[in-house]
Amino acid sequence: MKSMFPCLTLLTVSSAVLSLQYNSAVSMEPNSAVTDEQSNASATLLSADNPFAAPSPLVFHTPAFDKIRLEHYQPAFMAGMKQQLAEMDAIASQQEAPTFDNTIVAIEKSGALLTRVRNVFSNMTSAEKSKDLQNIETELAPLQAAHSDNILLNRGLFKRVEKLYETRDALELNEEQHEVLKQHYESFVRAGAKLDDSQQARIRLLNEQLSKLETRFEENLLALSEERSVFIDDVADLDGMSDADIAAAAEGAKARGKDGKYLLEITNTTRVPVLSSLNNRATRKRIWEASANRGLGLDGGIDNRPLILEIAQLRAERARLLGFANHAVFKLQNQMAEEPAAARKMLADLVPGVLQKVQAEARDLEAMMKECGADHTLAPWDWEYYAEKVRQQRFEVDEAAVKPYFELDSVLRNGVFFTMHKLYGIEFRERTDLPVYHPDVRVFDVFDKDGTHLALYYVDFFKRDTKRGGAWMSSFVDQSHLLHEKPVIVNVLNIPKPAVGEPALISFDNVTTMFHEMGHALHGMFSDVTYPSVSGTATPRDFVEFPSTFEEDWAIQPEVLSNYAKHFKTGEPIPSELLDKVIRASKFNQGFDTLEYLAAALLDLEWHTLTTDEIPVDADQFEASVLKKYGIDYGPVPPRYRTAFFAHIWSGGYSSSYYAYLWSEVLAADAFAWMQAHGGLTRENGQRFRDTILSVGGSREPMEAYKAFRGSEPTVDALLIRRGLK
Repeated sequence: MKSMFPCLTLLTVSSAVLSLQYNSAVSMEPNSAVTDEQSNASATLLSADNPFAAPSPLVFHTPAFDKIRLEHYQPAFMAGMKQQLAEMDAIASQQEAPTFDNTIVAIEKSGALLTRVRNVFSNMTSAEKSKDLQNIETELAPLQAAHSDNILLNRGLFKRVEKLYETRDALELNEEQHEVLKQHYESFVRAGAKLDDSQQARIRLLNEQLSKLETRFEENLLALSEERSVFIDDVADLDGMSDADIAAAAEGAKARGKDGKYLLEITNTTRVPVLSSLNNRATRKRIWEASANRGLGLDGGIDNRPLILEIAQLRAERARLLGFANHAVFKLQNQMAEEPAAARKMLADLVPGVLQKVQAEARDLEAMMKECGADHTLAPWDWEYYAEKVRQQRFEVDEAAVKPYFELDSVLRNGVFFTMHKLYGIEFRERTDLPVYHPDVRVFDVFDKDGTHLALYYVDFFKRDTKRGGAWMSSFVDQSHLLHEKPVIVNVLNIPKPAVGEPALISFDNVTTMFHEMGHALHGMFSDVTYPSVSGTATPRDFVEFPSTFEEDWAIQPEVLSNYAKHFKTGEPIPSELLDKVIRASKFNQGFDTLEYLAAALLDLEWHTLTTDEIPVDADQFEASVLKKYGIDYGPVPPRYRTAFFAHIWSGGYSSSYYAYLWSEVLAADAFAWMQAHGGLTRENGQRFRDTILSVGGSREPMEAYKAFRGSEPTVDALLIRRGLK
């Protein structure tokens, strides 16, 4: 099949487009525009007893969470922004002609204090957000937006960067330096550096307003998780759930002050895992509706729709001011897809085949409903319940019988860590002497194949009210040879916490998520670049999910699965017959999974290809029209994320880019197929992937990096097989 990637030339730093998020400088080179004296003077803006005032004394400068208090964040942010602006002014005002060292390297070294506090704060506001922390975030959001504008709209600074970019071919730069220079230049231009004063003033105002609205949306989502939680009075309504899950639901309700009840929490997506086991249809409907209808203002609750319309309007106006047809064109200009049409075509081309697959799956479910004596039509809250019955019948796999073989610590050590050692030779050793931000957090030293200390790895597995939904990787410290920094990485998940004294038996979905997030973590740990702006996961959105998705498929490889899938009581490995069924069942229900994803991805693109004159007045009506337009308005399978709670695109960094998961999956499936054809789980294969993909970060154009690994561009064949669509 012909490659779906026509011409790929542009790259951007994925962590931000309109803001600078560079790592801090530990020391300044003599040729830097920012002197030691200037940096030290700026640091005195902050009290010495503030733990952010200096690099952490702990290993790899990992955060001293035992010292960090709520009152430390805001002063550190204010001093850090002031320090970085002084550094930028020093770069812009120097008399010497611009060179790569006195301009680009100096920019890369700026913002030491700000980076320290921001790296901690950004994860805390996602993983452990209190009301007080939320208030600080709300106050800081517009200030940070203004700070980015103060840098990227600094005409003197841009003039120096522009001069270097225009003469780049004569500068004798290496490949990484070329990429870094290009990305800095593009960041300035895309922020509005070439606009006139009045246009820049408007851009500043739009960025300020958007920062406030996006922060409010994120705050609303956290509040909605609690607002839409379902409390069950009668344990009989939980029939079908395991005893351990019922005990955890009772403990959850007690923690919320509702002793004697049972708490069923919604997840970040439309679907909720417990739907597969609840026998009571009314209970299933209640929790599905709580999840799918959040953010609609029901019963006087939070209504996100006016907020969304305003965000869409302001984004469209900003794109127009910057010379782009719409926000999606602006966002995708420097991604692998390059333009919305390419992403839209990839998604739309899959719809007919996926719909055919979904309809076949629906017929199987309807037959099962009839067999069970159900006389109602198939509804969204029925899908996962009857799909689980079909799965059990077809593959004789009962999730309740499988879960005892998926104990969290065994999955981590004997699955994830085992695979990483086989592929890359690295070892993980847990340590308990470092402070953490929550008692559930664990820390591991990561040692390279030669025994050197490579990184620190934090894991935060369990769901709690102070944590946003989903799973993610963040970095407290990014790797950089320039700054002599080694990586400090954290993976955060939302696995239901077991009742006290009970083992953490997890679903296979959570097993896959653990492998996925480790892929992101490896991207940060194995980074081997000079400049912090291209470190680790600082790649295009439609490339960054490639390394993580690639690692997922190891979870079902027999050699790996048989090593970690052991009964939590007896230690006996999962029976080979059951193991085979688990692997075959992993391809089940892929029509449903793919359709709900396609619906969300197409919704994202349609919202962000609107011009300022096209923003609708009714968000629900617009959502319905998009689903109808693409022929995916199929009642039993709603979008994975409905507009009103689509965190990726309204408060996350994936606006116009939710398609990136599937785009990256093409790369991942193709790469995994190649590796399987060349020996599978071997150190040689792992080293090749590390050298060509994981270590280069954003220092190389993504398709060039992929071709260095694979030898050619990818095709979609392996993706179709991976999703059971071929």
